[in-house]
Amino acid sequence: MTREELDRYLEGALRNFPSTSDLNFTPGRRPQAEVDGRLRDIPGATGVLTAAATDAIAAAILGDSRMLRESFAANGACDCSWALSSGTRLRVNVFRARGSTSIVLRVLPGKIPTLAALGLPPALAASAALHDGLLLLTGATGSGKTTTLAAVIGLINATRPVHVVTLEDPVEFVHHPLQATVNQRELGTDFPTFAVGLRSALRQAPKVIMVGELRDAETVEIGLKAAETGHLVLATLHTIDAGQAVGRLVGMFDQREQRLVRNRLADVLRTVVGQRLVPRVGGGRVAAVEIMGESLRVRELIREGETPDNTFHQAITDGRAYGWQTFDQHLVELYEHGLVSAESAIAYATEHAEVARGVDRLRASRGEETSTLGRLEMARDAIAPPL
Repeated sequence: MTREELDRYLEGALRNFPSTSDLNFTPGRRPQAEVDGRLRDIPGATGVLTAAATDAIAAAILGDSRMLRESFAANGACDCSWALSSGTRLRVNVFRARGSTSIVLRVLPGKIPTLAALGLPPALAASAALHDGLLLLTGATGSGKTTTLAAVIGLINATRPVHVVTLEDPVEFVHHPLQATVNQRELGTDFPTFAVGLRSALRQAPKVIMVGELRDAETVEIGLKAAETGHLVLATLHTIDAGQAVGRLVGMFDQREQRLVRNRLADVLRTVVGQRLVPRVGGGRVAAVEIMGESLRVRELIREGETPDNTFHQAITDGRAYGWQTFDQHLVELYEHGLVSAESAIAYATEHAEVARGVDRLRASRGEETSTLGRLEMARDAIAPPL
């Protein structure tokens, strides 16, 4: 299969299913489109895919890129981007499964999202005005971190005449110049590793650097150096909340280096934003967001670590006046506004009992029956002996 043939096929598939989020090519199955969270066979003459057919699709996607082919051979998977003739962009993952090749293509929005359109708290917009330090986006794979980063970069692009360098895997949203100059670089095409890309970015006179992911100690070290020398560094990390983000970064280093890393991190960490995508009432998903900023208490927690009486979760809970919020506080708000169900709010919570009690308070204020879980938790608290 040639690149032109694949391009035409993908264009046709997207015409058949305009709401497609992903395209899936797996041996033993027909080509499939994921629409509203469900896989559907793509109509047409193509039957069940063979291993040879998916190998041919992968070959067309990887093309002549030696770096991508070597990454696929060494790691069993590789990421890249694909632009159709219509202008639609796709994020591609080619991977091996039980000795055969499979491909998943994520359809990327053509328009840069805004923080308001994503339903994200206004406090996050302040991050785009920062002039130095480290901003972390945390969450599981597929939780919307890249989309939120794109919105922050879009806001910087629209409001600040600065040079922005992004290091991405792969480039998903294309930022056209507004007030800023944005140079977007792609892993595997423009640089071999995030550490190499980040080190070279320091010689490219940026004011803002966006790193697709902090994967290892070398990348974190260079990122800290960049933040310490007057750059605003935005990066993602695969952790479930702010407290784990700090622990993950520190844990990448040798035991002997961790005290110094904690001190450096306490000086440069400006904001940690965590995301979880929760089923929306009526269909789709909505982001539940945790936000932690900087304060003397947070810096102490970073330097000294958490104790039973002093945790990041409690610091964020007490920081509502600063615009901070925990996942649990936001989930209760989302339930209050009718965006998520009580069941979803409780299921996606950090402290399930805490959210159950919040849901019950709202139900009681409306004259509705409260949940069994909330009543049991409140009763247990009432009879618990003092510590």
